[in-house]
Amino acid sequence: MRFVIQVVDKARVDIDKKTVGEIGKGYMVLIGVGQDDTKETADKMIKKMLGLRIFPDENGKTNLSLKQVDGELLLVSQFTLYADCRHGNRPSFINAGAPDMANGLYEYIIEKTKEQGYRVETGQFGADMKVSLVNNGPFTIILDSDDLK
Repeated sequence: MRFVIQVVDKARVDIDKKTVGEIGKGYMVLIGVGQDDTKETADKMIKKMLGLRIFPDENGKTNLSLKQVDGELLLVSQFTLYADCRHGNRPSFINAGAPDMANGLYEYIIEKTKEQGYRVETGQFGADMKVSLVNNGPFTIILDSDDLK
């Protein structure tokens, strides 16, 4: 599983020129699900993401978590995080999770973050989405479940 976490001042997702998810200060997270990912994988990734201290404190040091700044989450599925570009110029996506399984884990991540008291907005799995954001910093973190073992 892969999360691309961007610290944002605001972010939104539009589908067919209609806004379906929008947040203020928080994380815009692109979520890629791999073939071998499970709910246990998702739990580890959620814990790591929510525990990150990447917002500045009063001294400008990255020391505060999402909860400490009353931040919001915009969670967007993105199978292209599993693009394999090693051979040729056309990416392969064979390492991405099958759509039904990946959507199930995406929905699980949404549910689990909401259960922890966060305001969560989302894109729509499999849709042609237009994502816009104001990246603060810019500050971007890439989490890969292979690194959390």
